[in-house]
Amino acid sequence: MNRKTSVEDWASSDVNSIPDGSWETMMKRVANFHQKHSFDNAENNGHDMGYRIALTVEELGELSAAITKGKPKSEASEELADLLILILGHSLAMNVDLESEFHKKMDKIMKRESKRGGLGIRVTEYGN
Repeated sequence: MNRKTSVEDWASSDVNSIPDGSWETMMKRVANFHQKHSFDNAENNGHDMGYRIALTVEELGELSAAITKGKPKSEASEELADLLILILGHSLAMNVDLESEFHKKMDKIMKRESKRGGLGIRVTEYGN
């Protein structure tokens, strides 16, 4: 199966751009955003992962601030959406089939046991 991974793959697909709750529509819309602003142009650094990670940290801070400062849920929700858009964009910048990777990871972590740490429950690979 040949799956879409690049901006070009998604932007040129016949997937509908009207919100319908599907993964394909979200990826198409993010790809259109990347294409509109020429993120893949090296001069724009839009696909530079160092820059993208810095933007992600910035957005995570904004989500954290919205939650810790007790801002309305709508503000926290918008910051969460910013993070999702960035993550979907990361997969485009890296030419990764994020949907497949998501399902592989879910299959893996569903087999793990959880442990309670000092701040709450964790589900991760634990070493000795």
